[in-house]
Amino acid sequence: MILHVDMDAFFASVEQLDNPALRGECVLVGGESDRGVVAACSYEARQYGVHSAMPMFQARRKCPDAVIVRPRRHRYKAVSKKLMHILRAFSPLVEPVSIDEAFVDITGCERLKGEPEKIAQDVKTNIFSQLKLTCSIGVAPLKFLAKIASDMDKPDGLTVIRPEGVATFIRSLPLEKVPGVGPRMQVQLSELGVRTLGDLRDYPETTLIRRLGKFGHRLRELANGVDTAAVAPDSITKSISSEETFRANTRDPKVLNRYLLRQAEEVARQLRRKNFRTKTVTLKIKFADFTLVTRQMPLNRPSQSALSLYQAAVKLLSACSLNRDVRLIGVGASGLLPVTAPIQMDLFSNPAQVDGDWEKVDRTLDKITQKFGKGVIGRADSGRE
Repeated sequence: MILHVDMDAFFASVEQLDNPALRGECVLVGGESDRGVVAACSYEARQYGVHSAMPMFQARRKCPDAVIVRPRRHRYKAVSKKLMHILRAFSPLVEPVSIDEAFVDITGCERLKGEPEKIAQDVKTNIFSQLKLTCSIGVAPLKFLAKIASDMDKPDGLTVIRPEGVATFIRSLPLEKVPGVGPRMQVQLSELGVRTLGDLRDYPETTLIRRLGKFGHRLRELANGVDTAAVAPDSITKSISSEETFRANTRDPKVLNRYLLRQAEEVARQLRRKNFRTKTVTLKIKFADFTLVTRQMPLNRPSQSALSLYQAAVKLLSACSLNRDVRLIGVGASGLLPVTAPIQMDLFSNPAQVDGDWEKVDRTLDKITQKFGKGVIGRADSGRE
């Protein structure tokens, strides 16, 4: 059996914990500017239709009396560290999914800790006792069902799906509840007459793969109660990114390039700190009308050099049609490899020397930043607008 532990309105709840005057108030965590987005909101604010990732100007319109609090990520990370410590007291198999949620495999813990429902209740009790925060927990024999179950009775909920009830639960599970099934895929499946995950049992796998690609195979497995995904306590970072919303929309390539340089430096800094190189660079653009566009390109060789990431991002940007103003831009790195992994060399050129030289510069900048703080030194033309 697997638990999915999901903290309730985590950022907002921590702010209400630290500042009792905020309890019972509509709290929005995010930037005060209308150009920002809501990082998190209290359940009081959700009653007005506010939700995470909503533009702040829309949230203010829906909830004029809301209290806006700037994020304190160092505080949230400190609480998250305590949360994971609590969970590891129940099982060594804890897989953090994000700062406020984790999977816990409790298979075989019954003799020491009791039945799954009791373990889940004890987890909730310990979290509230030590952190003074509530969480919602889903318990199921399959990982994806545990995640779905944790969202069924929020806040402070506990939902258990027993092995003998899996088939019945899947038969009536709406497609929009299944992780990975977005609006576009729902339309595709509705054209086949599919409304619930259980409906997929009646369709040949070849039909689903033809329609949905590889994900069609996974959906067919989930529909039949098969989920091979295991709780992975040592799962590695899969991607690293940095993005920023502008104070004023722009389509000026020079301005956009300056932001890309800063973001490439930040992503490269994190790659070096975590001892990774990236094989793929991603450009993310959100236009003024909130249309989101992403573009990717592989690097000639894996790198952790800010210059390599920046040059790839600029190339991706130059291939985009900037016929509309941009409100957000970001750089991402994926296809991460440990720095100890062997790299195929090029017979006719030596990009390794170029990357290596710039990585030495980057590491020197890292040391200066670590000693004196961010912003003390940087590349030319990376200043803020």
